[in-house]
Amino acid sequence: MALSNDAGRADGRRLPARDRIIVALDVQSVTEAQKLLDQLAGRVGYYKVGMELYNALGPSVVEMVAGRGGKVFLDLKFHDIPNTVARAAEVVTGLGVSIFNIHASGGKEMMSAAAQAAAKRAVELGVSRPMLIAVTVLTSMDERTLREEVGVGRPIEDTVVAWSRLAREAGLDGVVASPREIRAIKLACGPEFLTVTPGVRPAWAAANDQKRVMTPGEAVAMGGDYLVIGRPITAAPDPVEAVERIVAEMEEANQDESSL
Repeated sequence: MALSNDAGRADGRRLPARDRIIVALDVQSVTEAQKLLDQLAGRVGYYKVGMELYNALGPSVVEMVAGRGGKVFLDLKFHDIPNTVARAAEVVTGLGVSIFNIHASGGKEMMSAAAQAAAKRAVELGVSRPMLIAVTVLTSMDERTLREEVGVGRPIEDTVVAWSRLAREAGLDGVVASPREIRAIKLACGPEFLTVTPGVRPAWAAANDQKRVMTPGEAVAMGGDYLVIGRPITAAPDPVEAVERIVAEMEEANQDESSL
């Protein structure tokens, strides 16, 4: 079971639609990031800071987002020996991020070490422990890539479910997975086990390099908790309008689901 915490790890589906949106700040400059943060202030729940922006600006980017009232999902996908990942977990907990992730393929010992280290560091600092989630199969992968290039013989869904179970046993809060695997994860790990889903593309947006995609409404209908959305918002002529269209689609899906 996931470690206890006080950072609001309730079922994400109970939150307002806009609080379930994680905007991917996949930009390279401070100016671009600040512009998006100013435009979207109070309109979305979280901002994903990935390798591109973090490697360009360093830890100061977390302070920049927090200084504008944003909550950070630090998407660095740690994957190393257990001790190294545990030390990294301590560091990012000290940065004040709300969510961070590690690779499930690193194994149960590595994931457990990270969860315990983050919890211990949060107690020492007197802060809420960040949500810790495991990356399963990247949404840029398809069955052929997983089987022929990575060498994993099981189908994608079976692999995702197996790694999700392992993450739950290690004490993590949830997983990053394609929206196509949400229901299987919830059935295997329980409704309280969180799903953070990239590969979300509104019908009016291009899929780009994502292969296993769904629209925001479809992801919500499948039971997804948090949706990571990047270019459909950040590259839109009007990011605010894009967010509002996505929120409306999510709310409509919620209403349809509740009426069943």
